[in-house]
Amino acid sequence: MKTGTNNERVFRMAFASVYPHYVAKVEKKGRTQDELHTVIHWLTGYDEKALKKVIADNTDFRTFFAEAPRLNPNAGKITGVICGYRVEEIEDPLMQQIRYLDKLVDELAKGKAMEKILRQ
Repeated sequence: MKTGTNNERVFRMAFASVYPHYVAKVEKKGRTQDELHTVIHWLTGYDEKALKKVIADNTDFRTFFAEAPRLNPNAGKITGVICGYRVEEIEDPLMQQIRYLDKLVDELAKGKAMEKILRQ
């Protein structure tokens, strides 16, 4: 997957604009917002207070990942297809991080066990 204008559009998108869709997706499948936050905290290192600030400030995805306290060292264990792309083959590091998050949300919504989602 090459970087292009479409990626730039995604990178500039506010995390807060996508977040309600994440919540709706997991809740529709019987999971909770707390479980979603657990997944986001695991991937990014953001704590609850920092996550709320990111949402309130309309932080874009580029900044969201650039300022993430710590990308989980096990993030590289996230594999599979999301949006038609294998996450482990995405060349752009930022797009790969965004798709890691998408994949984790997808796994949560599909009812996967939290231990498996968090690669424990």
